Amino acid sequence: MVEYILKYVCVFLAILLVLPFHEFAHAFTAVKCGDSTPKLYGRCTLNPLKHFDPVGTVCFVIFGFGWAKPVPINPNNFKHVRRDSVFVALSGVLTNYLMAFLIYPLFLLSTMIPSFWYLTAILQNVLWYAFTLNIVFFLFNLIPIYPLDGFRAVEAITKKRGKFYEFLKTYGIYILFFFFAFNIVADVTGIKWFGIFDMVMAKASSIIRVPITAFWGLIF
Repeated sequence: MVEYILKYVCVFLAILLVLPFHEFAHAFTAVKCGDSTPKLYGRCTLNPLKHFDPVGTVCFVIFGFGWAKPVPINPNNFKHVRRDSVFVALSGVLTNYLMAFLIYPLFLLSTMIPSFWYLTAILQNVLWYAFTLNIVFFLFNLIPIYPLDGFRAVEAITKKRGKFYEFLKTYGIYILFFFFAFNIVADVTGIKWFGIFDMVMAKASSIIRVPITAFWGLIF
C-alpha cells in the first residue's frame, strides 16, 4: 500500500518538474517572437499552478496521460508568422529533450548516495520518472495529430491548407482518445495487442534515450 502511494506521489512530483518547463518554453518563445499574449495571461512563468489543468493533472498521475492548460498565443503578432509558429510549436519538445539530458546524470548521482529511509527512494524515483516523462513528452507531442505540438508545426508549414491538414484537424482528437481507450482496455483485459500504441511509444522511447544514456555512461 505504501509503495503505491509513494509511486503516485513521485509521479506527481515529476509532473511538477516536467510540465511547467514544457509550457513555459512555448510561452517564452512566443514572447521572444513578438507575441506578448502569454505574458498578459501570466503564462511566462515556471509556477505549476499557472499551467496545470486539474483534471488533466489527475489523469497524468492515474492513467499516465493528460493535458495542461494551452498557452494562449496570437501568431498574428509574430515577426515571421510561419517560421515563428514552427519555433513556438517545437520549443516545448526540444525543452523536454534538453531536460531529459540534464536530469539523467542527476538520477545516476542519486543512485550513489546512501539509503536514508524512504527519502532516497523518493528522490531516485522522482528523477527517474522526470527523465522518462521528458522522453515521452518529447515523442508524444511530436505526433502530427491535433492538438499536439507536431500538428501545430504541420499547421504552420501547410498554412492550414490541404486534405492532410483538414483530416488531422477534424479527427486528431478522436484518434488520440481511440489510442488511450485501447490502452485502458489492454490494462483491464491483459490483451497486449490492445496496447499497441504504448508498445510503439516504449520502443521509440528506448531508442531516443540512447544518445543521452550513452553520453553520460562515458562519464559515470
